[in-house]
Amino acid sequence: MMIRPAELAAIKRGEIDLAFRRWERPRVVVGTRMRTPVGLVEVTSVEKVNVARLTADDARRAGAASAAALREALAARAERPAWRVGLTWAGEDPRVALREAVPTAGELTQIEARLDRLDRASPVGAWTRATLDLIDRNPEVRAADLAAQVGRETQDFKRDVRKLKDLGLTESLDIGYRLSPRGESVVDAGLPAPRERAPRPAGTPLPHVGAPAARALRAAGLTTLEAVATKSEAEVAAMHGVGPVAVDRLREAISEAGFGWPRS
Repeated sequence: MMIRPAELAAIKRGEIDLAFRRWERPRVVVGTRMRTPVGLVEVTSVEKVNVARLTADDARRAGAASAAALREALAARAERPAWRVGLTWAGEDPRVALREAVPTAGELTQIEARLDRLDRASPVGAWTRATLDLIDRNPEVRAADLAAQVGRETQDFKRDVRKLKDLGLTESLDIGYRLSPRGESVVDAGLPAPRERAPRPAGTPLPHVGAPAARALRAAGLTTLEAVATKSEAEVAAMHGVGPVAVDRLREAISEAGFGWPRS
C-alpha cells in the first residue's frame, strides 16, 4: 500500500488516520504493519464504502480538503470497489535501533548462523559476506554499480541486500548503502583487525530525500540536519536537484528535531 510522504508525516503526527483506495479486493488486513520512512504504520480497519456517502469528517481524517475533493480523488477506476482503511503510527522501525546495537558474542554466533542459512538457500551460492564486504568498501555507491561489480542483476542484488537490512546489518541511503555499526562489527569479526573506515557525519542524519537532492546536499557539504538548518529553506530549495518533496521532508525532519529553519 503506497502512502505519500506528506501523508506519512501526518499519520505520525496523528492528523490523518484514514486512507481510501480503489481495489478489486483489500490488499491489507487489520493488523498489517508497514515499514515506512516514518516508522511502522499499522492497519486498524478495512471496510468497503459507498463513495457517494463519504463525509467531511472522512475527508478531514484522510487529509483531503473536502468530501467533494475526496470523491474526486476516487473517481478514477470507478469500476472497482472503494475501501476505507484505518491507519495509525505504530512506533519506530525496530531495525533502526537494531542497526546501532553492537552484537554480543552470542548474538554474533546467531548472526553468522543466519548468514550461513541465507547462503545455503541462495541459487547464486554464498553471497552474504561478500556483499557485506562490497558495501563496506563502497559506501554510497549506486546499487546498479555494485551489482555490476559482482556480475548480478540489480533487482536480485537489491533483494538480497534487503535481507541483510532486515538483520540490521545495512542501511539504505538515497544513493546506495552503507554498513550499520552492527554490520561493521560482523565484518570486523572475520578480519584480523577492525577495518579503518571514514568517520560517520556527526549530527542528525538527513531523511530520505531522493538521489538528486542527496547529491546536491552532499556537494554543498550539507550532510546532517544541523548543517541544512544553517541555510535558509529558500537557499536549499534553489539548489539544482532539490525539489518540493525533498524540501517537505527536510522541513518535517527539522521540525521534529526542534531546529529552526529560516524561510529566506
